[in-house]
Amino acid sequence: MKKKPAGIVLLLCICCLFSRAQQHPNVLILYTDDLGYGDLSCNGATTIATPNVDRLAQEGINFSNAHATASTCTPSRYSLLSGRYAWRKDGTNILPGDANLVIPTDITTLPKVFQQAGYETGVVGKWHLGLGSQSPVDWNKKVTPGPAEVGFDYSFIFPATADRVPTIFMENQLALGLEATDPIAVNYQKPFPGELTGKKHPELLKILNDPNQGHDGHITNGIGRIGFMKGGKRSEWTDEELGYVFNNKALRFIDNSLKKQKPFFLYYAIHNIHVPRMPGTEFKGKSGLGYRGDAILEMDHTVGVIMKGLQERGLLNNTLVIFSSDNGPVLNDGYLDQSEATARSLNYQPGGIYRGGKYSAFEAGTRVPFIIRWPQQVAAGKTSAALFSQVDLMASFAALLHIPLPAKEFTDSRNSLSALLGKSTADREYIIEQPANHALCILKDGWKYMTPSNGRAFMEGVNIETGYSKEDQLYDLKTDPGEKNNVAAKHPERVLQLKTLLKKVRAASE
Repeated sequence: MKKKPAGIVLLLCICCLFSRAQQHPNVLILYTDDLGYGDLSCNGATTIATPNVDRLAQEGINFSNAHATASTCTPSRYSLLSGRYAWRKDGTNILPGDANLVIPTDITTLPKVFQQAGYETGVVGKWHLGLGSQSPVDWNKKVTPGPAEVGFDYSFIFPATADRVPTIFMENQLALGLEATDPIAVNYQKPFPGELTGKKHPELLKILNDPNQGHDGHITNGIGRIGFMKGGKRSEWTDEELGYVFNNKALRFIDNSLKKQKPFFLYYAIHNIHVPRMPGTEFKGKSGLGYRGDAILEMDHTVGVIMKGLQERGLLNNTLVIFSSDNGPVLNDGYLDQSEATARSLNYQPGGIYRGGKYSAFEAGTRVPFIIRWPQQVAAGKTSAALFSQVDLMASFAALLHIPLPAKEFTDSRNSLSALLGKSTADREYIIEQPANHALCILKDGWKYMTPSNGRAFMEGVNIETGYSKEDQLYDLKTDPGEKNNVAAKHPERVLQLKTLLKKVRAASE
């Protein structure tokens, strides 16, 4: 038998590998910020409409019992990408803008799973997981480690959140627009000499801040931020452009993946609806709910832009899309943008039927919107009440892609693929919820146990019930989803069972 030339054999091998790679779906996670379960019209909102997100729900599965791992952003993002509960690692609370990278670079992560399966991986939008390994961070050169070391082939981000300095874009861990003659410096302790701050110059602000919440530092685009910054004047962005820039970068990443003939995994961490809420001008005043409502409209528009981009590229059918949020809602979070006043005047409930919100131990803190759309595998127009945690995305996608997780590497991530794809309604055995004060909660079989803590029951300023109490709390979410009746005294055996399980889970370690 005549042998094929070596070049032809190599080409056939490459084609075979490409064919197998293309059998995998593209994967897009649209991860919003501070969006409540009740902020979507597909989840019952009537004051505001979110037609593009609603369309995802109509064409996929809308989960009613899916949870972020924490009621604040950094720990939720840490858990989603690392497959580990953030409370296991010190330093994973809400980070300052100059924090170092908190995800270890030597562990398996969600994007690394996709890399092993032959995907092009990218992150666009909000990062807020720290950058670099030295303090202070030198923003005038490539900052490592960062997204690349966590598993992303491409990154276009801002370092923390929009209310913290540095207020710059970074592409592949390099600041954009940087000039050698105007280097960036950041300080979270004191302002730089001559720096104009919101505290001393409120006349320069186009949106006032709550004086008790710290957003009175460096001024960018007429808005006070947390922290202080000098230099980088040509690097600073304006809030109104964020959505448009991130959308364009997300679509460009998809195009580049197509050119490379590789499936893509894109983690698009949408900056909306976190403060400062300053959406593109076309959305201002359109919601009737202040700038927060306007930011929801812009967030929904972003979903529409990306989905239209997939359609134009012929990718709708073989792209698995997940839409969710990092934690629950907050109305007043540092800026006087009319959001709280308009919501209360209209009896608008961003958490829906659930109690609490961002920072809280109550359900509105972590029970978030969660929708999956994948026409090739997921039935359209379905709902699911299966208990699901974002920490399980890593193990679930590893199972989908037939990538074994290292046997000796500890993770909290569990394979919940059947529930994720709507093949099963079985609950995860339990989930852990982390409020801002780390007084952990455990949810199992519809029962929720909240550990005692010394925190305040009501968080002034943001005006949110925290759920913190010195007493054991037990709620039957099947009959009391609003957590109005603490039944711990009536069910001591259930309290003991959940206490014991929580202690066992906490004792597990890497």
